[in-house]
Amino acid sequence: MQVLGIDIGGTGVKGAPVETDNGELLTDRFRLDTPDPATPEAVVNTIGEIVRFFNWEGPVGCGFPGVVKRGVVHTAANVDDSWVGYDLQQGLERLTENPACVVNDADAAGYAEMKFGAGNGRNGLVMMITLGTGIGTAAFLNGELIPNWELGHIEIKGKDAETRAAYIAREREALSWKKWAKRVDTYLYTLEKLLNPDLFIIGGGVSKKWDKFVPRFQKTTVEIVPAEMRNEAGIIGAAVGACIVFE
Repeated sequence: MQVLGIDIGGTGVKGAPVETDNGELLTDRFRLDTPDPATPEAVVNTIGEIVRFFNWEGPVGCGFPGVVKRGVVHTAANVDDSWVGYDLQQGLERLTENPACVVNDADAAGYAEMKFGAGNGRNGLVMMITLGTGIGTAAFLNGELIPNWELGHIEIKGKDAETRAAYIAREREALSWKKWAKRVDTYLYTLEKLLNPDLFIIGGGVSKKWDKFVPRFQKTTVEIVPAEMRNEAGIIGAAVGACIVFE
C-alpha cells in the first residue's frame, strides 16, 4: 500500500509518499515551517499545501505531537491549545477527500523503528524516545503498540522532564553536551525505575549526534540503541499506522 505520510512537528510539517511494504519514501520529503500560531486551521492548510505539492490522491497517515484517540486530539503541548478536542482525522478527510488516520507522533516513529529499524524483531518492553522540540515516547510490548504513552511530561526534580531534557533545552540554555547528557540520563533512569523496559531507542534529529551524549550516560543500565530511520521515522510510521488501520 502507498500512503502519504505527514509528520507534524513543533517547527516543521513534513510529508512524503511511502511504500508501506518496505518503508521506503517514494520521493524526497517536502517540508514547510509549522505556522505560528499553530492552530488547527493553519496546520491543516499547511498539510493541504503538501498534499497539492505531491498531487496526492489516496490514503493519508498523520503523526501529531499529542494524545490522539480515534482521530481526536486530547493534548497539545507544543502547538496551540485550540487543538484540544479537534477531530484531525475528520479535518484531513475533508481536506483530501480520502481516508485518513492520525496517531501520536512518537507512536508513529515507533511504528517505523519496530517494523523497519532498530526495534525490528525485539520483544519485551521496547520504548522509543524522541528528543527534539519536546520529548516523545512510545511503548511496544512484544511488538504491539501501547498507544499514547506521553511520558515526556513526568516530573523530575520538581519540573516537567521535557523542559529540562528535550534537545531544545540544550539549545535554549546553551548547555554543553556533558551537562545535557546528564539530564537525559536522569530522565531515562527515571523511566527505567518506573517501567523496567528492555530497550530504549533514541530518535529525533539529535540521534545523528549519538556519540556526543550517549557515551556520557552513567545511571541508565537498560540497553540503548540509536534510531535507524532518522528524520524520516515520523513520516514512515504515520504511513505504516494508517496502513494498519486501513488493511
